[in-house]
Amino acid sequence: MHFVAAKGILSAKNGMNLYRGCSHGCIYCDSRSKCYHLEHDFADIEVKSNALELLENSLKRKRSKCMLATGSMTDPYIPLENELGNVREALSLAYQYGFGFTLITKSNRVLRDLDLLTGINERTKCVVQMTLTTYDEELCKKLEPNVSTTRERFEVLKRLRNAGIPTVVWLCPVLPFINDTEENITGILEYCIEAKVYGIICFGMGMTLREGSREYFYSQLDRLFPCMKEKYIQEYGTRYVLTSPDSKILMQLFHQVCEKNGIVHDNKKIFEYLNAFEEKQGNAQLSLYSMLNATPPGTALPTGGK
Repeated sequence: MHFVAAKGILSAKNGMNLYRGCSHGCIYCDSRSKCYHLEHDFADIEVKSNALELLENSLKRKRSKCMLATGSMTDPYIPLENELGNVREALSLAYQYGFGFTLITKSNRVLRDLDLLTGINERTKCVVQMTLTTYDEELCKKLEPNVSTTRERFEVLKRLRNAGIPTVVWLCPVLPFINDTEENITGILEYCIEAKVYGIICFGMGMTLREGSREYFYSQLDRLFPCMKEKYIQEYGTRYVLTSPDSKILMQLFHQVCEKNGIVHDNKKIFEYLNAFEEKQGNAQLSLYSMLNATPPGTALPTGGK
């Protein structure tokens, strides 16, 4: 961990990254790519020391309310968040100033902040996005070694559903010759159906690789799946987009199951939903003090957290 002073915190589309780098160890992580100019070891987390001050100043100055977002580059619930609590503070500021919030995570640590997520969702809209890639638990532990397993994330989705918080699942990446099977896609979709997710984002059955992420991915293939790297090189060379040979069949399955079960599966429609700010009536006067004290500080994480 190291600290830096940031010049700004919110992007033009109101996204933020409180941390840079990650310790979850997912073998396919695109954030390792050199194009993002991460000038330090990926596991050496960069913490923006003035992020919360910058965020509060930005929210005070905004002329209209909007949805805030985090998690596109670094999972907000890396283990360091337990120590620093910057994500919780950011959620608190969003609640205090009446902004909506959406975040992307693979961790059941998100349940620590269920009180704030619920409070925001009562006033406006709070959407939790969760990535699901691999139905098989043992395979999941190989591909995403230091984070909640898919089954644990499924339990989170159900808890959020019961709390009235809408959820969106990212079904990606699908690694050719590894988890690009009907069994895998069907298992993930069954989880989504039971958890009653709002929608599933899927850009196709495959993955992307570029300089930086490719080298790490291939080193992990050598370690976990002997001879698989050679198969990738032979099939795809140095392409950016690596499409599964079974993509057409799997995408047809994906769309059919979503359509049958009322799950939104149009990416454009889902992103429009995520970006749309809503002002709800009846709960606007909810006390920040009482809401924050609904869950005592230091509440234990659910069993199974990484």
